[in-house]
Amino acid sequence: MTKIEHFQQQINDLIKSQKFDGNPKALYEPIAYAMHQGGKRLRPLLALLACDLFGGDTEKVLYPALAVEVFHNFTLVHDDIMDKAPLRRGKETVYKKWNSDIAILSGDTMFALAYQYTLETDAALIPGILQVFSKAAIEVCEGQQMDMEFETDSEVTLADYLEMIRLKTAVLLGASLKIGALVASAEKQAVKAIYDFGIALGMAFQLKDDLLDVYGNQDDFGKVNGGDIAANKKTFLLLKALEIADKADHDRLTELYDSQNTIAEAEKIKAVIAIFEKLEIKQAVESAMEEYYQQAIHLLRDIDAPEDKKEDLASFAGFLYTRNY
Repeated sequence: MTKIEHFQQQINDLIKSQKFDGNPKALYEPIAYAMHQGGKRLRPLLALLACDLFGGDTEKVLYPALAVEVFHNFTLVHDDIMDKAPLRRGKETVYKKWNSDIAILSGDTMFALAYQYTLETDAALIPGILQVFSKAAIEVCEGQQMDMEFETDSEVTLADYLEMIRLKTAVLLGASLKIGALVASAEKQAVKAIYDFGIALGMAFQLKDDLLDVYGNQDDFGKVNGGDIAANKKTFLLLKALEIADKADHDRLTELYDSQNTIAEAEKIKAVIAIFEKLEIKQAVESAMEEYYQQAIHLLRDIDAPEDKKEDLASFAGFLYTRNY
C-alpha cells in the first residue's frame, strides 16, 4: 500500500466511523447520504500529505482534515439546490432525493459539524486552524455568490472568472494544505508556499472540471454532460469562446445563453459545443490548465522538504491534472 493509499484509507475509515445517525432522522440521513457517497476526498488527503511533508504527526490533522471534507460536502449540498442539479457522483442530489428544505437544514448542520471537527486536535493548534478554515469558508461563499451573479451578467471577463474559481475552488485546496502545514509546525515561508501550491493546483483542478463537464464521460464523471451550458454558467470555455469568436459566433453564443431563449436543452448544448469545437476551445483550456499545473509543480519543487515526500504531492497533483472524472 502506498502512502497516499494509506492516507486515503485512514480518511475513509474516519468518515465511515461517523455514523451521522442522530435524531431527527430526517435531518441526519441526508448528511450520511452525502458523506458516504464517496468522492475523491482530495482535500483531507492534501491536509495529511502537507502535514507529512513537513514531518508532522498526521494523526493530529485527521479531524481538521475531516472538517474540511464535511464543509466541502456541505457546499455541494447547497450548490446543487442553487444549480437545480439532478445528479452528484452519479446519484440523486440530496435535494432531489428529499427536498430543498431538508437539504438546506442538513447542509447547515454539516457546516456546524465541520467546526466541531476542527476542535479535535491539540488545543494549541486550534486558533490557527480556525483562522484558516473560517477565512476559506467565507471565500468559498464569496466565490459561489460571484458564480450565481455571473449567470445574468453579460460583462463577465476571463479575469473575473479566474478570480471566482480561485475563491470558490482553489482556496479550499490551499487551506487544506495550509492546515496540514500548521499542524506540522512548518516555517512561515513554507506554509505560504504550500498554500500557493494549493491555489495553483486548485485553478488547474477547476479548469479540468469545466472541461469534463462538456467533454467527460458521463458515467465516469457522475454528472450530466453539458450541465454548465444548460445552467447558463460562465465557464472558462464560454468566456474564452466569446473572447476569440467572430461576430457571428459571438452573437450566436449570446443568443444561446439568453435566459429567455426557448431552445430545447439538448439542442442548446449541441449547438454550443459545436462552436467550442470550431474555435478549438478544448485546446485553449488544456493550455491554461498546463500553465497552472506547471506553476504548482514549480512552487512545490522550491519548498525545503524531503524529495520523496514532495514526490508524493507531485504524484497526486499529476493524478488531478490527468484524471477523467
